[in-house]
Amino acid sequence: MLIENMSMALHAIRANKMRSFLTMLGIIIGIGAVIAIVSVGDSMRNLFADAYKDVGFNRAIIMVSWEVEDFRMTDLFTREEMGRIKDIYQDKIEYIDSDSYAETEAVNGRRKVKFQFQGIDSNYTDVQPLNMIYGRSLNEGDIKSGARNVVLEDKGAQQLFGTADCAGRTFRMTINKDTQEYTVVGVYRKDLSPMVAMMMGNGQNQSGFLPDTVLTKPGDSFQTVNFYVREGVDMASFLKELTRYVAKLKNRAESEIRTMSVADQMGSVDSGLSGMSAAVGGIAAISLLVGGIGIMNIMMVSVTERTREIGIRKALGARTRDIMVQFLTESAFMSLCGGVTGILLGALLVKAGGAVFQMTVIIRPSVVILAVGFSALVGIFFGLYPASKAAKADPIEALRYE
Repeated sequence: MLIENMSMALHAIRANKMRSFLTMLGIIIGIGAVIAIVSVGDSMRNLFADAYKDVGFNRAIIMVSWEVEDFRMTDLFTREEMGRIKDIYQDKIEYIDSDSYAETEAVNGRRKVKFQFQGIDSNYTDVQPLNMIYGRSLNEGDIKSGARNVVLEDKGAQQLFGTADCAGRTFRMTINKDTQEYTVVGVYRKDLSPMVAMMMGNGQNQSGFLPDTVLTKPGDSFQTVNFYVREGVDMASFLKELTRYVAKLKNRAESEIRTMSVADQMGSVDSGLSGMSAAVGGIAAISLLVGGIGIMNIMMVSVTERTREIGIRKALGARTRDIMVQFLTESAFMSLCGGVTGILLGALLVKAGGAVFQMTVIIRPSVVILAVGFSALVGIFFGLYPASKAAKADPIEALRYE
């Protein structure tokens, strides 16, 4: 019976191709827009996750808030205090440094390249592995001696030396008003999509690493302690614990200690993207309502046009339920066809956008299944009244209809 009704529905759609297409257009646009918006939201979340992965999911920083009214020099950290934090929480902190950076110009003969160098400790690669293609990464000897050794990204090395294979070569640069010669001990490669590179500001300045003891010497002070927690450590509870310790260390109230974690930033970004997707998706879903009303309208016309057919079927013994199921099937089938077309259109648009921006596109099967089911429900809901009107038609009056 169901197959027969679907066959009749398909025949009715084929008999009025243009009218059926225009009727389905609202559903096509609505479902296509919802699929595209949800997929773009999921893809953007994945994109941000990739970007934060390069920073480190388990990374956080702590400092005395810059908003305190009576900021003191003792609010800054020393290397001794950082070492104390490392010793006390060695079972929870895997890596720690002074969060030091230097933007400078590297000079090799007539070649000049702007770099942003990050000061790191010897075990940095334990938390952020580097894809070394030439030479080595910085070791414990480099850190303890404050050696003027650096690791460059391959793009920067290519610009500075004309080749990425430059391990062992030297160049000059100025850090903290001190111009010295530095040696390249290694070159690494960072593979980023154009979108992630743009988000991370990977543009004018090239990147590299040098010992953090070059940027923050034993007698220096710094505002921020940067650290990575060990796997399995609950970031939120540990930050509260560390905040209490730093508050006592700096003779500050806990409210005056500021912490920021990558996990919190990811949560904020995810919430923002989810809210935006829901809002825009809700607006796009209005077209589904419009499409549903269009289906109801065209089914009312169809019922009027086929009044005599309804009368003949009833005269031949068709039950009220049979007539209702026939028109409901036709309405649901039309909406379902529009939904499937909309899904294909939305997926095609998202895939095309992903190809243009060279980013991974995510289309969740659960969203596709939900869209198909929802489009069929729209057809059934908006087809109920026309189907009910057809089913309740008086067979004698229907046979008289011209």
